[in-house]
Amino acid sequence: MRTRPAATRWVVPLLVLVATSATACTTAIAGQPASSGSVVSNPDPDQPGGGDPSFIENTDGGEIDQLAAAVLSDVRTYWTETFPATFDGQEWEDLTGGYYSVDTASADAPAPPCVDKASDVEGNAFYCPSEDVIAWDRAALLPVLKERFGEAAVMLVLAHEMGHAVQNRAGLTFEERRANPDQFPTILVEAQADCYAGSFVRWVAEGNAHHLSVADDRLDSALESLITFRDPLGTAQTDEGAHGDSFDRISAFQDGYDSGAELCAGISIDNRTFTQRGFTNAQDYELGGNLPFDQLVQAITEDLDTYFEGVVTGQGGEWSSPSLANSEEEPACTDADQGPVAFCAESDEIDLATGGELPELHSDVGDYATGVMLTSRYAMAALDALGLPTDGADAQRRLVCLSGTYTGELLSRADGFTLSPGDLDEAIQMLLRYDYPGRDSAGDAIDTGYDRVSVFRDGTLDGLEACELG
Repeated sequence: MRTRPAATRWVVPLLVLVATSATACTTAIAGQPASSGSVVSNPDPDQPGGGDPSFIENTDGGEIDQLAAAVLSDVRTYWTETFPATFDGQEWEDLTGGYYSVDTASADAPAPPCVDKASDVEGNAFYCPSEDVIAWDRAALLPVLKERFGEAAVMLVLAHEMGHAVQNRAGLTFEERRANPDQFPTILVEAQADCYAGSFVRWVAEGNAHHLSVADDRLDSALESLITFRDPLGTAQTDEGAHGDSFDRISAFQDGYDSGAELCAGISIDNRTFTQRGFTNAQDYELGGNLPFDQLVQAITEDLDTYFEGVVTGQGGEWSSPSLANSEEEPACTDADQGPVAFCAESDEIDLATGGELPELHSDVGDYATGVMLTSRYAMAALDALGLPTDGADAQRRLVCLSGTYTGELLSRADGFTLSPGDLDEAIQMLLRYDYPGRDSAGDAIDTGYDRVSVFRDGTLDGLEACELG
């Protein structure tokens, strides 16, 4: 987060894996191990990992490819049922080139179509429209996703690649994109594939799949994988290979999950808002978009005070600027566990536990981890000033929503105090992994990260009306 003078934009090039117009994601996978619970509720006989992988080219028949087979079998069923209703009665046609499992750990492994050697697929899954194939790395991608984020992350990745096959069949071909790059930039194409993946996962969650099922807790960890697959920090949305930041990618997934494939099919450059941004000054780039803890607290609290004064007075209330206090391991001004930042109405203060977890989150996640927690506490002060409840379900929703409205305000600014590349990713990571930004005055919060992100999105994109302040 920075004050941004006019400067030359810094562009970080995206690594391109496949030169034959394959659509792929390349990344080193970060994160913490997740629940190992299976999404396979009805495995094929003699295939304890999921489905029969015999239709997969170059398979080793192991558990990873059994899981891939279960996902692909169900996603093919989904599009057989859904494609005609989404695209004016057209029938779904299965991939003519097939599905390829690639052992990138073996120097002798055969290469799938569209690449020269197996190692070209390392850390990747891709759809190649010229050969109409989907391929994945069974050694260094799918098993790592399974370990770090759970089996649902494998489901998201393969459903996303099938989303590109859907685009190709619906007329959004590589040739069409090349002829109309302004209408079909990569970031839009990737958002639509994420949206299609979301529509499929909703179908699974509703119990329609033969092999798969998914619960809310596994969906939260799976969505964290989309943070891993975001673009390199500082990639502008106009860059040729831009896929989107975490906010863009999870927003697209949630739109598909909430509204279905028909909405996804209608995504266009005219109706889609993207939040990804590049660096605009050298200082911000050198700091990686992160201010030191003390500087961030001083800068954002001054700005938050001004912003929420406007919110409260705009609703007919009177704003009293809360004071700031520091505690050690946890805030001392309340017995309720609001997390490492708390608002206490009786003393009208915001208490930061600067000797505990807060600086660690600031360092590990980024400065907007601190920012979004402080924002929610100022939001609680605003609810108190308006005479609205600061605990209960309505308060929990408003706290997260108001955190989104402030973030949306920062997104709209061209200069002054605003967002740096990566800040929205940090907010999404906090909302998915921790409930701190949404804890009310009693220490309770919206249960799932999915729902917290959804409410935050409402505030960010739709403004104060979404928060229903009365």
